[in-house]
Amino acid sequence: MRTDPVGFVQGMSGTGAAVLAAALALTAVAAWWLRTRDGRLRAAQEEESVGGPTAVLEGLGVRPADADLTVVQFSTAFCGPCRTTRARLQHLQATRPGLAYVHVDAESSLDAVRELDVRRTPTLFYLDRRGRLLGRSSGAPRPEELTALVDAHTGPRS
Repeated sequence: MRTDPVGFVQGMSGTGAAVLAAALALTAVAAWWLRTRDGRLRAAQEEESVGGPTAVLEGLGVRPADADLTVVQFSTAFCGPCRTTRARLQHLQATRPGLAYVHVDAESSLDAVRELDVRRTPTLFYLDRRGRLLGRSSGAPRPEELTALVDAHTGPRS
């Protein structure tokens, strides 16, 4: 096969070009889909909100009755977005007295990670004062969405 001066293969068949175009389109759609889900709060399913993860989280020392909103973050030592999320949550906790933040090292709590189906870090669980799971998110949450969620359950900053 010969290449032109720019490096393109001359004589590529129409089928090859169509396969290449389809692969690029599929990659673009997959990237868009992953980006829209990253850090998004997902509401708890009915079976999750009753019992389920709350018992596992309480086994890790989480006490949702102590605050209006408790955010539990599963993270790992080498996760960059985990550090950013942790700093953001600690800042929110300092300015909103109704917020409790609990950090869980995923590598040290593998049984809980399996039971809660934590597949990536950071994964956050949001619990109300009654211990009911409000939702969860995987990946770094968007700052404005995290602040809005905290404000909705704890009131605006003090």
